[in-house]
Amino acid sequence: MFFGLSSFLKKILPKRLFYRALLIIAAPIIVLQLIITIVFFDSLWIKTNKGMTRALINEINLFVEIYDNKEIDKKDLKNTSSLFLDLNIELLNNQTFDYQYNERWFSPIDRTLRRELKSNFNLGEFWFDTTSYKELIDIRIKYEDGYFKFLVPRDRVTSSSARIFALWITVPAIIMIMISLIFLKNQTRPITNLARAAERFGKGEKIEEFRPSGALEIRQAGHEFDKMRKRILRHLNQRNEMLSGISHDLRTPLTRMKLQVAFISDKDLAKRLSEDINEMEKMLNEYLQFTSSSYIEKDEMFNLTELIEQTVIKYNNKNIQKDLSPRLYFNGRKNLINRCLNNIIDNALKYGNKVQIKLSKENTNILIIIDDDGLGIPKEEYENVFKPFYKIDKGRADSKSSVGLGLSIASDIVRSHGGNIVLDRSKMNGLSIKIFLPV
Repeated sequence: MFFGLSSFLKKILPKRLFYRALLIIAAPIIVLQLIITIVFFDSLWIKTNKGMTRALINEINLFVEIYDNKEIDKKDLKNTSSLFLDLNIELLNNQTFDYQYNERWFSPIDRTLRRELKSNFNLGEFWFDTTSYKELIDIRIKYEDGYFKFLVPRDRVTSSSARIFALWITVPAIIMIMISLIFLKNQTRPITNLARAAERFGKGEKIEEFRPSGALEIRQAGHEFDKMRKRILRHLNQRNEMLSGISHDLRTPLTRMKLQVAFISDKDLAKRLSEDINEMEKMLNEYLQFTSSSYIEKDEMFNLTELIEQTVIKYNNKNIQKDLSPRLYFNGRKNLINRCLNNIIDNALKYGNKVQIKLSKENTNILIIIDDDGLGIPKEEYENVFKPFYKIDKGRADSKSSVGLGLSIASDIVRSHGGNIVLDRSKMNGLSIKIFLPV
């Protein structure tokens, strides 16, 4: 039961911190105003309205009783009532009393008037109207063969303090909520800036010196993020410097080995050694490609359709078919996206004969699908093939020179752009690679 209630509340409550904090501040204010308003109307305004209405009905009842006295001057009684009781009275003789009043149950004035008129047994049939006149209330009481028409000022049965109270209760609440909006915006802005900086850094974009701001806890989180960012950048720079030195140190003996192989008289032996040296060079290049930093290249807006077309033209292979949406632009690192596409297409051509490339836009994502007609990959290996240096012995015959970095590099590039890469079975019974890139 409580789990279902909790799930329901999570669905209806706002997701963003700004609106949650606003709800925490605004909800108590609104509830407090409602409680005060209900208490005021119940204990003060309604009771005051009831007392004023009862006094008015008693005055009307008193007037009717005195009017029945034949010794009283009728005209003088009307003038006195108009002067001292603020009652505008008119007697309409020989008039049929067949009025039907509209029961406005939502109006406190109508409810009180109806209740007091019904409880006064000395009065006969009655009718009243509180809407025809703006400042007056029309009350009609049956009398003999006609009826009395009383025009009573509205303020005789209502208190003007209710409107003033409503004004004082709502205006300060609105002002306080508006002030809360300004302060909440200033408090949540540092969190938003920190999230944007983390997102940009996660995508590999270059971030200038990050300056934490806001509350103490937010500043502490910002300082820790900045320290983490600097440690990661320092680690990447050290790794690049180390790999550059390793690359230089390894290429030199490989070059000497190539020269020595050229002087070997045994052609078969020289060929085998030359193949081993070439394999070592390829493995070294793949290692450097995998560990090379992607933080050097800056983001740029480029035509992804044109990039894929140029890549396909470079292969000059009739077995590569393409279905590309025209002029799809993407903001990212162009060379890395090109490297990702090359790695996937190379694998597709290595293990299959036909390749199909499809580019389209779906909602807020750009979708790239690369299908081949190879042997495919077992489903249980879908996650493993993205691991660095991982090879599978089944499903595909691995090439001797492969070190298992192609899909790993492609996955890192896609995820560094905030996207996702998914493997599936292709329509040609091979492997289907789907790349989702956020627009």
